[in-house]
Amino acid sequence: MGAAAESEMVVKQDFGVVAEVRRFVRLVSGQWGMDDFVPCLVASELVTNALRHASEEDGDVTLRLGRTEDDALWMEVQDATCELPHVQEADMISEVGRGLLIVEQLSRCWGVRPLANNAGKVVFAVIDRS
Repeated sequence: MGAAAESEMVVKQDFGVVAEVRRFVRLVSGQWGMDDFVPCLVASELVTNALRHASEEDGDVTLRLGRTEDDALWMEVQDATCELPHVQEADMISEVGRGLLIVEQLSRCWGVRPLANNAGKVVFAVIDRS
């Protein structure tokens, strides 16, 4: 990870918990003196993607928040699926498929790293303070 994990939340396999994810991010970003709009939106997209592509057998999703050396927010979402995410071309009529495009536009950078032994992956994003 690009920073020490300072806060962690285990997210159960239920789309209803995404509101709890936003509350958690709002609380942590507020403690760090950051505006919460972008971090909440990015966390919602990353967690929703992880939940959408994981199955009950894959287990829970873990959200971790930390700060980088230059005081940006480091966010990562870990799940047990090995399928790597990618930005999709925007479709004007589809209700899905824009999450990573949003993450890409609002983050300094984002990426994905597979875990050893096909244990899943971590998707991360770095969000500037402003």
